Amino acid sequence: MLSEQKIRAVLFYLSLAVFFSGLPLILSFSLGYKFDPRTFKFTKTGIVSLKTQPQGADVYLDGRLLDQKTPLTINELLPGSYNLRVELKHYYPWSSQINVQPRKVIRFEKIILFPSRPNIEQLNQDKVSYFWLDKAGGRVYYFNQNDNILYKSNLNGDRFEEIGSIPAEFSALPRELKISPDRQKMLIFNAHQICTLYLKPQGNLSYVQAPVVYNFPKKQINNVFWHSDSYHLILATDTNIEALEIESRSDPVALVSLNNKMADIFYDTDKDTLYFMDSQKGVDEAIYENVYKLELNNENNILNELMGIRKNVEE
Repeated sequence: MLSEQKIRAVLFYLSLAVFFSGLPLILSFSLGYKFDPRTFKFTKTGIVSLKTQPQGADVYLDGRLLDQKTPLTINELLPGSYNLRVELKHYYPWSSQINVQPRKVIRFEKIILFPSRPNIEQLNQDKVSYFWLDKAGGRVYYFNQNDNILYKSNLNGDRFEEIGSIPAEFSALPRELKISPDRQKMLIFNAHQICTLYLKPQGNLSYVQAPVVYNFPKKQINNVFWHSDSYHLILATDTNIEALEIESRSDPVALVSLNNKMADIFYDTDKDTLYFMDSQKGVDEAIYENVYKLELNNENNILNELMGIRKNVEE
């Protein structure tokens, strides 16, 4: 009987000894610490969070395949540098060199895995040299330089059809195509020419009007914008910012003279406001680059006033 009591006492005190000796280890793990064999110390760990699109990808850490697939969280990582690699069949792998720090979470939660065999479709059904995307109108426009023919289709390449031809006098390579705000006209331009085309019949006409080419042999056209009235064009050349009426065949009106031949220009089509940069000489004779704002909205009737002034002078 006495021996049993001694055995129980020994086991009791032995359990207490094991408990208290292991308590620091238990607390260390519960608080995010891990034993580092390199330093022989308990070190605060870090965390890596991974999310991929699509999900279910394999994750390799320093070449070792982890048990879980994405999305997953890798806990209790000792501080240091790791090679992280994500793989999914039929997709390009994703990899990164990460640096884990104590008490910090590294998040990779917007990883996109791109297909190794992307779904590519040919949209054009005839020869093309250039194309322009009209996302708002749901159209793709194509230009065949050899025949000067314009085509269009929807964004999937369906309903591919010829919509018109560019006059032969429009000889140089086009830079850009732009659709008018009323979506009834378009323009293309190169360094010295602008061509406007009607996509729908105008007024009482039962046919689409012929394209019109405007020539600027002595000027370099840097950009062209549609005014919101779909009747005026705003031209940025190497010498001026000009306004042009597309139907009157009149000469453009110079709105602003430019010193910088390649001035940066942005046009706000919603407010008919032009922003541009130009070089100007200051009072100290130094050259400065300034940003200017030119309002051309219908509320102030600026374009009509300017056009009226020019016509009155010509008369």
